[in-house]
Formats: sequence, C-alpha cells, structure tokens
Amino acid sequence: MVKKVKLRIAFLLTLVLSLILSVYLILKSLEKDVVFFLSPTDIKNLEEIGTKKIRVGGMVKNKSISINTDKINFIVTDFKNEINVSYSGSVPNLFSENKGVVAEGFLQDKNYFRAVKILAKHDENYMPPEVKESLGEK
Repeated sequence: MVKKVKLRIAFLLTLVLSLILSVYLILKSLEKDVVFFLSPTDIKNLEEIGTKKIRVGGMVKNKSISINTDKINFIVTDFKNEINVSYSGSVPNLFSENKGVVAEGFLQDKNYFRAVKILAKHDENYMPPEVKESLGEK
C-alpha cells in the first residue's frame, strides 16, 4: 500500500479507538448515577435483591398512609402487587392517597422499601387555571 493510504488507515483506526474509549469512560463514570425504575410487580419478579438505589413507582394505596413522629409509612401499588415503603423526611404537597408516587431508595426485601426521596406525580391532565378560564372550561 501507498504511504498515504497507510497514514489514513492509521488515523481512522486511532480515531475509532479513541471514540470507543471515550464512550466507555463516559458510560463507566455515569454508571454510579443510574437509578432503575421498577413497579411493585417488577420487584416481586426479581431473582435477587441488589444493593443499588432504585425507584419504585405506582399509586399510594387508599388508607395506607401512617405518619409517626419521624417516619411515614405507606403502600405503593400497581393494582397487581404492593410494596411497603418507609420514609423519613418531609413529603411533597402533592403526596396523598390514590395519587401517583415515585419513591427513590433501597430495597430491603421484596415487601419492604426504604425511601430516601419521595417524588409525587401530578395529574398529567393538569392545566393552569388561567388557560382553563381562557378556554371556558370549569
């Protein structure tokens, strides 16, 4: 091969290898920040319980919220399975029974989840009052 072709091949090979190495290093550094989202049914179907932080999402079961002085306990359901959640801290204003919730934390076993953060989900059909008035809806 001609020297020019060899240089081009070497340049392209170096470029591809450095791109692969860069992507690998970026993904490896982000690995610790990845949080998986599971429903109570997904948790029941797990083979083994890991120690990584996960998010459990679903609806807060009706009449399941119990508030102690420093802890709140409630049940998250996906209408097939349920999981007990324990959380210490203040909950969002939108947190209530029969509302969507995402709890971030650590799975203790297939029936108990220790949350470190609670994210209440708002109604996806929300419309600001000003927009509702301008459309003439009530």
